[in-house]
Amino acid sequence: MAERERRRTPPFGGVFVARTQVMDADGVQRAVKRMAHEILERNEGLADVCILGLQTGGVAFADAIARALGEIEVTDVPVGKLDVAFYRDDISLRPVLPEAVTEVPFDIERKIVVLVDDVLFTGRTIRAALDALIDQGRPRCVQLAVMVDRGHRELPIRPDFVGKNLPTRRAEVVNAQISGVELGDMVK
Repeated sequence: MAERERRRTPPFGGVFVARTQVMDADGVQRAVKRMAHEILERNEGLADVCILGLQTGGVAFADAIARALGEIEVTDVPVGKLDVAFYRDDISLRPVLPEAVTEVPFDIERKIVVLVDDVLFTGRTIRAALDALIDQGRPRCVQLAVMVDRGHRELPIRPDFVGKNLPTRRAEVVNAQISGVELGDMVK
């Protein structure tokens, strides 16, 4: 869960207390490298591939995947940031937190866009990201990479690249960062 949501978003709005470390930093790096290889293989190279990290939790993972792709192919992969706060369908349930910015310093027309997020839960953030992405242009295709897929989908959205499948209870919270993935609870 991204820091800004963890701090301020009802019904959580408490302090995250980890119960279990699911992946350490080395495990996250291995997953990032594996996903980078999968992206490379699926797209038969990096021609026309660009990466967009979802604010705020997906940005660090997008940067890490772009670095890993650059090391594998010795090239720079365009990477940007996408804030979906104003595209969410639950604005009445959660406050809009427009403190993150959208930065797409490249043209996405006819490109292969890999959206990257930290945790995939209900799928609603990805639905909002697709709307935000279309406002930026019309990509050839959109692929989804997530560090953790925890299930509980409310929309028909499935990731193309997954760092870790982690079945959870709905009330549990997953904290995914480059330093590791933890499972825990929000405490008031």
